[in-house]
Amino acid sequence: MKRPEQIVIIGFGPVAASLIEGLLPSVTAGDCELTVISAEKHLAYNRVLLAELAIGAAELEHLLMVDAARLDAAGVNVLLGAQATGVDRARRQVLVRDHEPVSYDRLVFATGARAMIPTLNGLNFDPHADTALPDGVFALRTVDDAQKLQHSLSIGGRILILGGGILGIEAALAIAASGGKPVLVHHGAAPLGRVVDSDGGALLTRCLKDAGVEVISEVKATGISKDEHGFTALSTSTHGEILGGALLISTGVRARTELAEGCGLAVGRGIKTNQFLCADTEQRIYALGDCAEVDGQAPVGLLAPGWAQASWLAQHLSTPTEVPAPDFSASDVLMLKGQGIEVAAAGDVSAGFWDKPELQATVFADPSAGRYLKVVTRDGVVTGFLSIGLPQTSAELVLAYERGNQLPVDRSTLLRLDDPAALDLSSVVPSDEDQLCRCSGATYGQVAHAVGEGCTTVAQVGDSCRAGTGCGGCKSKIEELLKKAPALA
Repeated sequence: MKRPEQIVIIGFGPVAASLIEGLLPSVTAGDCELTVISAEKHLAYNRVLLAELAIGAAELEHLLMVDAARLDAAGVNVLLGAQATGVDRARRQVLVRDHEPVSYDRLVFATGARAMIPTLNGLNFDPHADTALPDGVFALRTVDDAQKLQHSLSIGGRILILGGGILGIEAALAIAASGGKPVLVHHGAAPLGRVVDSDGGALLTRCLKDAGVEVISEVKATGISKDEHGFTALSTSTHGEILGGALLISTGVRARTELAEGCGLAVGRGIKTNQFLCADTEQRIYALGDCAEVDGQAPVGLLAPGWAQASWLAQHLSTPTEVPAPDFSASDVLMLKGQGIEVAAAGDVSAGFWDKPELQATVFADPSAGRYLKVVTRDGVVTGFLSIGLPQTSAELVLAYERGNQLPVDRSTLLRLDDPAALDLSSVVPSDEDQLCRCSGATYGQVAHAVGEGCTTVAQVGDSCRAGTGCGGCKSKIEELLKKAPALA
């Protein structure tokens, strides 16, 4: 009788949870034995919603992405609060602090990423370890971080958010929604500086201020000040000391690669793998998600490609000779929703009206209504767009951008999509293959199938195909499909 293959996963985040889900049939059938090693004490949870947890808008059980009883019934061995300290590739063992070594036939690194801590006076920075931060200074990557933010909110006072990216903005909006006093501090001319132009950035800044977020731009931070109780101010060379009761750092993430590097695997911006997620020449070790540099592509920090990798790897480990070549490409569309702010952007919007004959730039601005649109096309095809306060126009542009469709010659027709008095003028109807959920990668067809199979709630659709289980931005679309279900039956 063939011995079950020993599969070990290091890390237990959302991507690892997806991989485990895909491997459960093989575990249940006795084809493999699965061990999961997690440094955290919690089962896998949705990190995207940590801000919601911190402000009390969600409970931890609502963030969990696995069923402990189901894993236990299948025989999955989960080691929580267990720190992997090394990998002995010669003996095929993972060394775990305060545990016996764990043997493997196949090893998967799903170690994710840690918050990137900027080099500031007063912070002990280590790029390859979890930096010990002073009281009142934290990132927002773990449940413990969410609890620290919750504590800071209970005290009151200003909470500084260092970083003007999407995660920093979402945290600031969540804090404002809870009645807190967020201060978004960033080095650029406007938040989301990599995707907005000057006019769009100015409008976004105003929208954030209207939502209760103080915005301080073009800041050069140099250090932090603290007293016996912890953080008191952010020191800068441009704005003096910016006072606050806490500092939330949101300046990017760095792949956790030190364990892989320590056992001789190649690392760069992540653990280097080939297109099949394999990190060694013996085809025993794999990496995926935020810790993996797949076929030369840096980790993108999104759930959708990570879940796609997990789905493919589960099939590969279960039936290695029957799985087609993978495609882990990810869309670069950025979407922000919260506190009445609707932003969508993709591609390059830097082109001016007269830059190149083949490029056409179209701009619409209505600052008093909080609306702005810039679209850049090449031969009629969208190469970049920025849309603020125009949700229906955004939806149309996302589909056109990802499909490579030409826009109408009269670009003003796009704006009519957001006129409540106008008829439905949408020229691009989502197909079954179009992506509905950007976190999970679930398509309109997959959601429609889930609804057709009897799902009647957003949660049930999520259980079926993971749509709506990430940031929650697609829940309104799922609800629309659920409302149409009786008419389609």
